[in-house]
Amino acid sequence: MRVIALGALRSFWEKYPDAEQPLKSWYAETRKADWKSFHDIKTLYPSASIVGNDRVVFNIKGNSYRLIVLVRFRGKKLFIRFVGTHTQYDKIDARTI
Repeated sequence: MRVIALGALRSFWEKYPDAEQPLKSWYAETRKADWKSFHDIKTLYPSASIVGNDRVVFNIKGNSYRLIVLVRFRGKKLFIRFVGTHTQYDKIDARTI
């Protein structure tokens, strides 16, 4: 899968250094993936939440942080829509961000 907006992840881990390795691991695993459906995502990431509108929420660093991506299976792309703390996550609508 191609991850669009690696810079968003980088900006986040610069502010929250403890998120760097977990985000880099997620990125590396995701780049190798060839997901064709939400079921494929859940196979690799059972704790991921499918929230609708083609969005998936991933728990990062033992659920310390949240990452929302917009999935386009046909183009094999993931668009980073949000990365943040739980407090920040609670203030947004994961389905529309």
